[in-house]
Amino acid sequence: MTDPLLKWRDEFPILANTIYMVSNSLGAMPRGVYDALHAYAETWATRGVRAWNEGWWESPVEVGDLVGQLIHASRGSITMHQNVSLASAIVLSCLDFPATRNKVVMTDMDFPSVLYVHQKMLPREADLHIVTSDDGIGIATEKMLDAIDERTRLVAISHVLFKSAFIQDAAAIVKKAHAVGALVCLDMFHAVGVIPVDVAALETDFAVGGVLKWLCGGPGGAFLYVRPELARTLEPRLTGWMAHARPFAFETNMEYAETAFRFLTGTAQVPCLYAARPGLEIINAIGADAIRAKSIRQTARLIELAEEFGFAITAPREPAQRGGTIAVNVGEHSHAVALELKRREFIVDYRVGAGIRISPHFYSKDEEIDLTMREIRTILETRAYEKYLGEKPHVT
Repeated sequence: MTDPLLKWRDEFPILANTIYMVSNSLGAMPRGVYDALHAYAETWATRGVRAWNEGWWESPVEVGDLVGQLIHASRGSITMHQNVSLASAIVLSCLDFPATRNKVVMTDMDFPSVLYVHQKMLPREADLHIVTSDDGIGIATEKMLDAIDERTRLVAISHVLFKSAFIQDAAAIVKKAHAVGALVCLDMFHAVGVIPVDVAALETDFAVGGVLKWLCGGPGGAFLYVRPELARTLEPRLTGWMAHARPFAFETNMEYAETAFRFLTGTAQVPCLYAARPGLEIINAIGADAIRAKSIRQTARLIELAEEFGFAITAPREPAQRGGTIAVNVGEHSHAVALELKRREFIVDYRVGAGIRISPHFYSKDEEIDLTMREIRTILETRAYEKYLGEKPHVT
């Protein structure tokens, strides 16, 4: 079978020497990033402070518009930030939590960094309600809906769960939240770039995510979407000079910009925004539907081989509930097996409670799926993982 998406492989240097199955953690770097970062350095070197008026100042929203094309957000409704923790904190800083509506609904499957933000930034009068998973893979939709009531101020959950790639029923959750007068913030980090997303159709109030993973944009590029009708009514307490209506007047009192700039903070992370563009441009050129179709096919093959080899799967088997990652659990030595895979240039990662996460992307070859799973079986059969026993999980 001819795979038209493989024409993009040459744009990603690391694919020449590795089997890269970790786009759920860090997407492969596009070759265009070399030129993008050189352009940043050249602009700084030759234009100096003038660069702010020649593109740098607008870049947090201009790059946001590239994300917006992927998620059907209206132009100018997305701003770029350093990370999702900051973006989530900005959302919280927009809200108050009166006694009659002080509940925040999250899950125990959300990414810990976002949980930490809510645990520590919510005022004492807020009630943080954590919905728990029954199987370590997903969250029952009815359980989520039952947790959302008239006391709920905010539902802040992952669209796709980071350990298992379980896709939550965001539409049903948003509908219930709005029916009782609550707001919704969807963490789309593990969704955008691998499944189709439409924030307008979902009617979510906020969405956060980043370019680090499936969007192949590197670290330092997180996004914050705010529903335009809502945005005009919000005044984030976590703010900075870029959010001011007249930033270069250097006034001592805050007056928010009328545009999405009101959600910015201090000086933007300009080099990261340069680096983010090539990946976003490629993903936009391919389109989410084509990526999703290939992802479903390749993750189905991973599940088929796991069952054939007797490996446990910590991921949904139903395609409609499955994102782009299959977590393979080969028992207590899963972490050691993952380390040996990486030594052999099979780049995967490991998560406690899930196992070895394998994440093919649009640039992955079908045969690489088989090679990866067979390599796991070989490592187990030869006990080649033993050299790594006792090593603690580290950055992957």
